[in-house]
Amino acid sequence: MAKFTFNMPDVGEGVAEAEIVEWHVRVGDRVEEDQHLVDVMTDKATIDIESPVAGVVTAVAGEVGDVIAVGAMLLVIEVEDEGAPEAEAEGEAEAEAAAEQVEDEMSDAAAAPEPVNAVEEADAAPEPAQAPAPAQGPAHKASQAKVLASPAVRQRARDLGINLAEVKPAEDGRVRHGDLDAFLAYSAGGGFAAAGKARSDETIKVIGLRKRIAQNMAAAKRHIPHFTYVEECDVTDLETLRAQLNEGRGDKPKLTMLPLLITAICKTIPAYPMINARYDDEAGVVTRYGAVHLGMAAQTDSGLMVPVIRDAQSRNLWQLAREIGRLAEAARSGKATSEELSGSTLTITSLGPLGGIATTPVINRPEVAIIGPNRIIERPMFIPDGMGGERIAKRKLMNISISCDHRVVDGHDAASFVQAIKRLIESPALLLVD
Repeated sequence: MAKFTFNMPDVGEGVAEAEIVEWHVRVGDRVEEDQHLVDVMTDKATIDIESPVAGVVTAVAGEVGDVIAVGAMLLVIEVEDEGAPEAEAEGEAEAEAAAEQVEDEMSDAAAAPEPVNAVEEADAAPEPAQAPAPAQGPAHKASQAKVLASPAVRQRARDLGINLAEVKPAEDGRVRHGDLDAFLAYSAGGGFAAAGKARSDETIKVIGLRKRIAQNMAAAKRHIPHFTYVEECDVTDLETLRAQLNEGRGDKPKLTMLPLLITAICKTIPAYPMINARYDDEAGVVTRYGAVHLGMAAQTDSGLMVPVIRDAQSRNLWQLAREIGRLAEAARSGKATSEELSGSTLTITSLGPLGGIATTPVINRPEVAIIGPNRIIERPMFIPDGMGGERIAKRKLMNISISCDHRVVDGHDAASFVQAIKRLIESPALLLVD
């Protein structure tokens, strides 16, 4: 037998390190070649790391949330001498030393309050009061693997001792955090009648995408002096146009409000190039972009992701609708590539019906602006009656928010930009004119 040290591979694009998001193996497990070992997250995306050899895992490096440098030991696998790859030429003694170092670190951590290996921690942790921990045998693992859930939901379920196969999803067959909450509430008191009872506190480690979001948001608020401007727009005629364009589409993708707003934004940008820009504050350089690479904030099970619509200014309404749908699905399913999640020059974020009256969105650094359409509501308004007077009519109204980097964008420019968008969406025929 020989020990093969599998180092953190170079995933390209200048990535120097990656964070462990979820282990799929633990010490003592038998693995096959190309078997999924671990999920790691770089600055750009979550990546599946597969085994280059078959054998038995003898050591793993770190717990969920730890950052591993490219080239550093990721795990050690005991393999048959005959099948050991040439990569082992570094010497068995070095591999054994690496394994012993990890085992020593794990032994030290066992005496500390915080365990090192999160996968082992999930099995060794005492059963929580909320829900009895099911048996951790092969059948349990198989049933867990069949359930659709994000890595964050799986990790939380393990921490709580919940068999995901026993959790009933509220929608589309995917278990979410809300489904875990409902399961806990039901299990704690034998039924949903006990949902009002207080549950035990839970501590959730901030890892993976949630950790990246926390870091990016903190950096944005720490470095960027934000200001937000909000304007009310009458979208009655725009909604009428949208309904007309959707007539006769059958099962084909139909227009939402978003492609229409993106078209208005792209038509307005040339007159306000300071909005479609990035600010390198360390170099003291602002780059104004000719093309609009529009980031589209999308909510996923793991947290907020921002896939990018490339050259949004060159796409018509239907092309935008298709690309929005494709990118949103890629983000939700975790299949968005690093290229699809980087390079935006301006971002739009919308909560749809949950949008509220107004929002103050946080800028996606190093961009200098982010646009937030809010909820559409119906309200009576005074409008011209065509005879020189006014009449009261029910209208559909929507507020548009924009947050800007005050180091680059002046308040007057931000207000003028939104007013120009307002003129387009209140006279929507202009959106269809080149």
